Amino acid sequence: MRVHWLQHADFEDLGCIGPWLAEQGHTVSGTRLYAGETAPPAAAFDALIVMGGPMNIYEYAEHPWLRTEKALIREAIAQGRRVLGICLGAQLIADVLGGPVTRNAAPEIGWFPVELNAAGRVALAFADLPPRFTAFHWHGDTYALPPGAVCLAHSAACAQQAFSWDGGRVLGLQFHLEVTHDNAIEWFRHEAITPSRYVQTPDAILADVDAFSANNAAMLAILARFLPAG
Repeated sequence: MRVHWLQHADFEDLGCIGPWLAEQGHTVSGTRLYAGETAPPAAAFDALIVMGGPMNIYEYAEHPWLRTEKALIREAIAQGRRVLGICLGAQLIADVLGGPVTRNAAPEIGWFPVELNAAGRVALAFADLPPRFTAFHWHGDTYALPPGAVCLAHSAACAQQAFSWDGGRVLGLQFHLEVTHDNAIEWFRHEAITPSRYVQTPDAILADVDAFSANNAAMLAILARFLPAG
Protein backbone atom coordinates (compact mmCIF):
# COMPACT_ATOMS: atom_id res chain seq x y z
CA MET A 1 0.00 0.00 0.00
CA ARG A 2 0.97 3.62 -0.47
CA VAL A 3 1.06 5.06 3.05
CA HIS A 4 1.42 8.78 3.67
CA TRP A 5 1.95 10.33 7.09
CA LEU A 6 1.63 13.84 8.48
CA GLN A 7 4.19 15.22 10.96
CA HIS A 8 3.41 18.19 13.22
CA ALA A 9 6.71 18.67 15.10
CA ASP A 10 10.28 17.76 14.27
CA PHE A 11 10.65 15.69 17.45
CA GLU A 12 7.49 13.60 16.94
CA ASP A 13 8.03 10.98 14.26
CA LEU A 14 6.49 7.60 13.41
CA GLY A 15 8.30 5.82 16.24
CA CYS A 16 8.04 2.06 15.84
CA ILE A 17 5.60 2.47 12.94
CA GLY A 18 8.27 3.53 10.42
CA PRO A 19 10.41 0.36 10.44
CA TRP A 20 7.31 -1.84 10.42
CA LEU A 21 5.88 -0.15 7.32
CA ALA A 22 9.16 -0.72 5.48
CA GLU A 23 9.35 -4.36 6.58
CA GLN A 24 5.82 -4.98 5.33
CA GLY A 25 6.64 -3.63 1.88
CA HIS A 26 4.52 -0.50 2.04
CA THR A 27 5.56 2.56 0.04
CA VAL A 28 5.96 5.34 2.59
CA SER A 29 5.94 9.12 2.10
CA GLY A 30 5.48 11.97 4.54
CA THR A 31 4.80 15.67 4.88
CA ARG A 32 6.50 17.87 7.47
CA LEU A 33 3.66 20.31 7.95
CA TYR A 34 5.57 22.31 10.58
CA ALA A 35 8.30 22.96 7.97
CA GLY A 36 5.90 24.34 5.40
CA GLU A 37 5.77 21.28 3.15
CA THR A 38 2.64 20.70 1.07
CA ALA A 39 0.91 17.36 1.34
CA PRO A 40 -0.14 15.48 -1.80
CA PRO A 41 -3.81 14.99 -2.67
CA ALA A 42 -5.60 11.95 -1.28
CA ALA A 43 -5.42 10.27 -4.69
CA ALA A 44 -1.64 9.88 -4.16
CA PHE A 45 -1.96 7.40 -1.28
CA ASP A 46 -4.03 4.45 -0.04
CA ALA A 47 -3.71 5.12 3.69
CA LEU A 48 -3.06 8.21 5.79
CA ILE A 49 -1.44 8.27 9.24
CA VAL A 50 -1.88 11.51 11.20
CA MET A 51 0.60 11.76 14.05
CA GLY A 52 0.67 13.68 17.33
CA GLY A 53 1.96 17.12 18.21
CA PRO A 54 2.11 19.68 21.03
CA MET A 55 -0.40 22.11 19.53
CA ASN A 56 -4.17 22.39 19.85
CA ILE A 57 -6.05 21.66 16.62
CA TYR A 58 -7.63 25.14 16.55
CA GLU A 59 -4.39 27.15 16.76
CA TYR A 60 -4.73 28.44 13.21
CA ALA A 61 -2.86 31.69 13.81
CA GLU A 62 0.26 29.87 15.01
CA HIS A 63 -0.12 26.91 12.64
CA PRO A 64 -2.06 27.98 9.52
CA TRP A 65 -1.44 24.60 7.88
CA LEU A 66 -3.97 23.07 10.26
CA ARG A 67 -6.79 24.22 7.96
CA THR A 68 -5.33 22.59 4.85
CA GLU A 69 -4.47 19.49 6.87
CA LYS A 70 -8.07 19.12 7.95
CA ALA A 71 -9.17 19.52 4.34
CA LEU A 72 -6.82 16.70 3.33
CA ILE A 73 -8.10 14.43 6.11
CA ARG A 74 -11.66 15.16 5.02
CA GLU A 75 -10.73 14.40 1.40
CA ALA A 76 -8.99 11.15 2.35
CA ILE A 77 -11.99 9.95 4.34
CA ALA A 78 -14.42 10.91 1.55
CA GLN A 79 -12.33 9.05 -1.03
CA GLY A 80 -12.37 5.82 0.95
CA ARG A 81 -8.78 5.87 2.21
CA ARG A 82 -7.81 4.15 5.43
CA VAL A 83 -7.05 6.85 8.01
CA LEU A 84 -5.31 6.38 11.36
CA GLY A 85 -4.89 9.21 13.84
CA ILE A 86 -2.74 9.17 16.98
CA CYS A 87 -3.35 11.67 19.81
CA LEU A 88 -3.48 15.03 18.00
CA GLY A 89 -4.19 13.01 14.86
CA ALA A 90 -7.21 11.40 16.48
CA GLN A 91 -8.46 14.82 17.57
CA LEU A 92 -8.06 16.18 14.03
CA ILE A 93 -10.05 13.29 12.60
CA ALA A 94 -12.74 13.67 15.25
CA ASP A 95 -13.06 17.37 14.47
CA VAL A 96 -13.30 16.71 10.72
CA LEU A 97 -16.08 14.19 11.38
CA GLY A 98 -17.99 16.60 13.62
CA GLY A 99 -16.64 15.87 17.10
CA PRO A 100 -15.28 19.09 18.69
CA VAL A 101 -12.01 19.06 20.61
CA THR A 102 -11.82 20.60 24.10
CA ARG A 103 -9.55 20.53 27.14
CA ASN A 104 -9.68 17.28 29.05
CA ALA A 105 -10.62 17.48 32.72
CA ALA A 106 -6.96 16.76 33.54
CA PRO A 107 -3.79 16.27 31.52
CA GLU A 108 -2.75 12.64 31.15
CA ILE A 109 0.98 11.99 30.75
CA GLY A 110 2.67 8.70 31.57
CA TRP A 111 1.72 5.05 32.00
CA PHE A 112 -1.98 4.50 32.69
CA PRO A 113 -4.39 1.64 31.96
CA VAL A 114 -6.71 1.71 28.96
CA GLU A 115 -9.85 -0.41 29.09
CA LEU A 116 -11.64 -1.59 25.96
CA ASN A 117 -15.43 -1.41 26.12
CA ALA A 118 -17.76 -4.00 24.57
CA ALA A 119 -17.28 -2.51 21.09
CA GLY A 120 -13.51 -2.33 21.54
CA ARG A 121 -13.27 -5.95 22.61
CA VAL A 122 -14.77 -7.08 19.30
CA ALA A 123 -13.09 -4.46 17.08
CA LEU A 124 -10.77 -6.00 14.51
CA ALA A 125 -7.99 -3.47 15.24
CA PHE A 126 -7.80 -4.63 18.86
CA ALA A 127 -8.25 -8.35 18.20
CA ASP A 128 -4.75 -9.16 19.47
CA LEU A 129 -4.84 -6.94 22.56
CA PRO A 130 -6.16 -7.78 26.03
CA PRO A 131 -9.30 -5.96 27.22
CA ARG A 132 -7.17 -3.92 29.63
CA PHE A 133 -3.61 -2.80 28.93
CA THR A 134 -1.23 -0.09 30.06
CA ALA A 135 -0.47 2.58 27.47
CA PHE A 136 1.73 5.63 27.23
CA HIS A 137 -0.24 8.89 27.25
CA TRP A 138 0.63 12.51 26.56
CA HIS A 139 -2.33 14.81 26.03
CA GLY A 140 -4.20 17.71 27.57
CA ASP A 141 -7.12 17.81 25.12
CA THR A 142 -9.89 15.37 24.30
CA TYR A 143 -12.53 15.01 21.60
CA ALA A 144 -16.28 14.50 21.55
CA LEU A 145 -17.31 11.30 19.80
CA PRO A 146 -18.20 12.25 16.20
CA PRO A 147 -21.59 11.33 14.71
CA GLY A 148 -21.48 7.78 13.38
CA ALA A 149 -18.30 6.92 15.28
CA VAL A 150 -18.02 4.15 17.85
CA CYS A 151 -16.16 4.63 21.12
CA LEU A 152 -13.78 1.72 21.71
CA ALA A 153 -11.90 2.51 24.94
CA HIS A 154 -11.53 4.76 27.97
CA SER A 155 -9.17 5.43 30.85
CA ALA A 156 -9.69 6.79 34.35
CA ALA A 157 -8.64 10.24 33.20
CA CYS A 158 -10.27 10.33 29.78
CA ALA A 159 -13.59 8.92 28.55
CA GLN A 160 -12.52 8.93 24.89
CA GLN A 161 -9.38 6.89 24.27
CA ALA A 162 -10.16 5.32 20.89
CA PHE A 163 -12.86 5.38 18.23
CA SER A 164 -13.64 3.85 14.88
CA TRP A 165 -15.72 5.11 12.00
CA ASP A 166 -17.10 3.42 8.89
CA GLY A 167 -16.60 -0.08 10.21
CA GLY A 168 -13.02 0.56 11.33
CA ARG A 169 -11.70 2.12 8.10
CA VAL A 170 -11.02 5.24 10.14
CA LEU A 171 -9.38 4.75 13.53
CA GLY A 172 -8.42 7.26 16.22
CA LEU A 173 -6.15 6.46 19.16
CA GLN A 174 -5.73 9.04 21.92
CA PHE A 175 -2.81 7.15 23.48
CA HIS A 176 0.72 6.65 22.12
CA LEU A 177 1.64 3.04 21.43
CA GLU A 178 4.15 4.07 18.77
CA VAL A 179 6.55 5.92 21.08
CA THR A 180 9.89 4.24 21.69
CA HIS A 181 12.07 4.83 24.73
CA ASP A 182 14.35 7.04 22.60
CA ASN A 183 11.33 8.99 21.35
CA ALA A 184 10.23 9.71 24.93
CA ILE A 185 13.70 10.93 25.88
CA GLU A 186 13.57 13.33 22.95
CA TRP A 187 10.10 14.57 23.88
CA PHE A 188 11.29 15.48 27.36
CA ARG A 189 14.07 17.54 25.82
CA HIS A 190 11.41 19.71 24.19
CA GLU A 191 8.58 19.75 26.69
CA ALA A 192 8.51 20.25 30.47
CA ILE A 193 5.74 18.70 32.55
CA THR A 194 4.36 19.28 36.03
CA PRO A 195 3.53 16.06 37.92
CA SER A 196 -0.07 15.75 39.11
CA ARG A 197 -2.70 13.06 39.59
CA TYR A 198 -2.45 11.83 36.00
CA VAL A 199 0.99 13.20 35.15
CA GLN A 200 3.99 11.11 36.16
CA THR A 201 7.56 12.33 36.50
CA PRO A 202 9.95 11.93 33.57
CA ASP A 203 12.14 9.62 35.65
CA ALA A 204 9.21 7.33 36.43
CA ILE A 205 8.09 7.28 32.80
CA LEU A 206 11.53 6.56 31.36
CA ALA A 207 12.43 3.95 33.97
CA ASP A 208 9.99 1.39 32.57
CA VAL A 209 11.86 0.42 29.41
CA ASP A 210 9.93 -2.85 29.06
CA ALA A 211 6.66 -0.92 28.95
CA PHE A 212 7.79 0.86 25.79
CA SER A 213 8.57 -2.48 24.16
CA ALA A 214 5.16 -3.85 25.13
CA ASN A 215 3.46 -0.74 23.78
CA ASN A 216 5.33 -1.00 20.49
CA ALA A 217 4.28 -4.65 20.15
CA ALA A 218 0.66 -3.59 20.67
CA MET A 219 1.01 -0.85 18.05
CA LEU A 220 2.32 -3.31 15.48
CA ALA A 221 -0.50 -5.73 16.28
CA ILE A 222 -3.03 -2.97 15.57
CA LEU A 223 -1.26 -2.01 12.35
CA ALA A 224 -1.20 -5.61 11.13
CA ARG A 225 -4.99 -5.66 11.43
CA PHE A 226 -5.53 -2.14 10.11
CA LEU A 227 -3.24 -2.09 7.06
CA PRO A 228 -3.17 -4.95 4.56
CA ALA A 229 0.36 -6.07 3.65
CA GLY A 230 2.00 -4.04 0.88
